[in-house]
Amino acid sequence: MSTPVGPISGGCQCGEIKYVVEGTIFGLSVCHCHDCQRQSGSAFGLSLIVASDSFELIQGTLKTFETTTDSGRTKTCAFCPECGNRICNRTESRVSIKAGTLDDVSWLKPRAHLWVSRKQPWVDIPDGVTCYEFDSDG
Repeated sequence: MSTPVGPISGGCQCGEIKYVVEGTIFGLSVCHCHDCQRQSGSAFGLSLIVASDSFELIQGTLKTFETTTDSGRTKTCAFCPECGNRICNRTESRVSIKAGTLDDVSWLKPRAHLWVSRKQPWVDIPDGVTCYEFDSDG
């Protein structure tokens, strides 16, 4: 993954929410947990993992709710109150930005697959990609 120069921007489907990312980016993860399958309406979710202080909301107000993850941690889920588009999930140390909300996704390449114990049987993971049976530490 070659991170673009300058801030990374994104927003919701209706345009009400806009954000920028400047700072530490840990990478793009493909997550096969039950929450990501439900939230994405697909076999997995794609999240750009960044440090908490790297994410800045620049337009709109996110609506939130808390839930417990498959690993037992509490996360805060944030979405646009107008269109319902999930923007990110927050823990104390990081923000998992839903990759589909980024303005430019051309530079993204997954660094790891998480919760492969729950992946759909038809999903093929390329050789050489880091896989975690459950979660990772970041």
